[in-house]
Amino acid sequence: MARILIAEDEEAIRSLVARALAQDGHAVMTACDGAEALDLMQREMGAFELLLTDIRMPLMDGIALALATARDYPAITILLMTGYADQRERASGLERLIHDVVNKPFSLATIRAAVAGALAAGEQRRNAPLPSRTEGISYP
Repeated sequence: MARILIAEDEEAIRSLVARALAQDGHAVMTACDGAEALDLMQREMGAFELLLTDIRMPLMDGIALALATARDYPAITILLMTGYADQRERASGLERLIHDVVNKPFSLATIRAAVAGALAAGEQRRNAPLPSRTEGISYP
């Protein structure tokens, strides 16, 4: 299954989601904020298929974490979560970098389905054929 990094400042949500995803067979690591998640990401050399992060967190929020992750580890799929409408709006300009935003509160079935969809999309993106260097070039 997949390696997933969860960044969430609310311990109850972090542990609940981590347990649910581990029960689904995923290898899960957790962080209590974006700064800790970025440290883990660097220590693990980006060896994750998915970053699941809350948007609103202390020290480094999920938007800053998503931007740093997309820059340094572009193969990682990013899934955001938030309970605040204004935070969801902050993520609206990041469509090219993130897979989706999950609204809190969510059920375990909802977050599991969102994670499965994000992982499938990331796998498809990583396995897509690269364009040929001669594609789009016409020869006389």
